[in-house]
Amino acid sequence: MKAFGLSLAAALMLAGSTFAQDEQVKYSDAPTADCLAAADTADAMRVCIGLATAQCVDASDYGSTTVGMMECTAKEADFWDAKLNATYKELMARAEKFDKMNADDPRIVEKIADSLRDMQRAWIPYRDATCTFQYALGMGGTIASTLSSNCQLEMTAEQYIYLATAWQEN
Repeated sequence: MKAFGLSLAAALMLAGSTFAQDEQVKYSDAPTADCLAAADTADAMRVCIGLATAQCVDASDYGSTTVGMMECTAKEADFWDAKLNATYKELMARAEKFDKMNADDPRIVEKIADSLRDMQRAWIPYRDATCTFQYALGMGGTIASTLSSNCQLEMTAEQYIYLATAWQEN
């Protein structure tokens, strides 16, 4: 009986350590990044939203849990946020240069850099409030966090796409 107890304890420890090792998502930006690299329009870019999350969710049993889905979604949201921030900085540098070069032009009544900054500053609380609303719609269930994290991902990706395509070179 003692041997059975030790065997059972060892089996449980092994099962527990295997489960613990699987308690991480298997995420890669590649599906989304590769899709974006091939996209040449805003509509084509939109198709890329959620591709890395979908692969991550399907890559492990843990990825398909509520917590795993949220982790996968958060990682892709971070990818889009990095793209958004880099694009914003590029646009701001371009806008400041444009505003400086056209400072004496009487037709320019609004500085592009100021408008860009104001728009982005207004967008952040709008996104946050929208995603809080999505969370509230979940009414305290486990779906609430999933709704909110999906909202963060989608709105951040959409804002990146907007900025990436808004001011095209002539």
